[in-house]
Amino acid sequence: MFKRGKGTVTMKAKPLQRLAGLFLASMIASAPLGALAQTAAPPAVAAPVASPPAAAPAAAPTTPAAAPATPAAAPKIDTGDTAWMLTSSVLVLMMTIPGLALFYAGMVRKKNILATLAQSFGATCVITVLWFVVGYSMAFTGSGKYIGDFKYILLAPMGLNATSTLAPTIPESVYMMFQMTFAIITPALIAGALADRMKYSAFLVFMGAWLLLVYCPIAHWVWGGGWLGSAGALDYAGGTVVHLNAGTAGLITCLMLGKRKGLGTENMAPHNLAYSVIGASLLWVGWFGFNAGSAVTSNVNAGMAMVATQIATATAALAWMFAEWIIAKKPSVLGMVSGAVAGLVAITPASGFVNPQGAFIIGLAAGVVCYIASVHVKKIFGYDDALDCWGVHGVGGALGAIMTGMFASKLINPTGAPKGGWLLDGNLHQMVLQLEDVGATFLYCAVVTFLILLVIKYTIGLRVSEEVELEGLDINLHGEVVQA
Repeated sequence: MFKRGKGTVTMKAKPLQRLAGLFLASMIASAPLGALAQTAAPPAVAAPVASPPAAAPAAAPTTPAAAPATPAAAPKIDTGDTAWMLTSSVLVLMMTIPGLALFYAGMVRKKNILATLAQSFGATCVITVLWFVVGYSMAFTGSGKYIGDFKYILLAPMGLNATSTLAPTIPESVYMMFQMTFAIITPALIAGALADRMKYSAFLVFMGAWLLLVYCPIAHWVWGGGWLGSAGALDYAGGTVVHLNAGTAGLITCLMLGKRKGLGTENMAPHNLAYSVIGASLLWVGWFGFNAGSAVTSNVNAGMAMVATQIATATAALAWMFAEWIIAKKPSVLGMVSGAVAGLVAITPASGFVNPQGAFIIGLAAGVVCYIASVHVKKIFGYDDALDCWGVHGVGGALGAIMTGMFASKLINPTGAPKGGWLLDGNLHQMVLQLEDVGATFLYCAVVTFLILLVIKYTIGLRVSEEVELEGLDINLHGEVVQA
């Protein structure tokens, strides 16, 4: 047994015990240091960059020459990560069809329900083909500052076992598919601003041109190795790339189209808010693939992003509801679901960088600010953003991007945000980067969107005739009507 004296340790033991102790001590003393390290140290995650090989010790004459160092093994595809990213891709696709399609269709008049559904469905088809042909190559390959290269046209280099440096633990086919679902929903969001009055032919041309000329470059700037992401701008899942981008395009589009006929004099109440509630609910569930899936792996970051998303969404729905309750005296169902979407939008850029407390504050701000922008600011300025694409996605995306710079925490994501944000880590420079991200996205998107619409206006035309608009887009553009 051991007794601790005045600064010393004395040992009293039987001879056999003493002999065993001396034997164990001698074994430990004679063991190689490398063996001790392998035995005693807990398993550690491999460092992202391999250290250079140490110099080989001088060999005795009888010792064979050391074998040359083998190159580092290629990243191994992880089945858990792959399964999660396959699931996330399906969830994000569900956000557009049927989620966004139903959400928008429920808010228009009965005579335009099918036309609104057709916009989401048609956008999904057009963007899928263009993403396969050239979009993925432009956004997520190459090392240019402003645009990707064109080596992946028709996805020709993408073999069965190919991986991307941006997602090394899943097949590149899965990563391409995941990013395709983001590319699909972003232009489709713009349909909320142009509802009830755009030609379907013009809409499809606009979707394709906007994807290639606006979405792909900005996605490359932020996520594909371009100048904004390299500078340190934080956008976890698309606050600027997706929402501010689409919202800005929506604002420009509704200004170019002009107001709907009869706005202010005719009843333009939503035909079926039940559709909108179902659509918003599908968006909420699908958004976990959007935000948690942006971890591109099944790990703690995905878990925290999921928690932040849920907290911010519920908080924003309540904030919009109570703001409307106070001002308009009644909490509308449309207001609650719009608030939830606003919370989803605002937490998107921050979801992988903030703690639950930050998510709560972002959700609270989003619900109030987006309510004011969608209901009151729109009335003041008089633009006809039919389904509040700018008020929810544009304003909410910009707000979320800026508040990401405020509440990002290096404790939550030490790899993605190593210096953290302003309020928690004292990194005021992050706010400058976020404002730069917001400003660059808004300006580029606004200018290029205007030019695209200008070309369409003076070629095939943007807007349906007054007769078509008054009678309804369903029967005139698609030859069908909703009976129920």
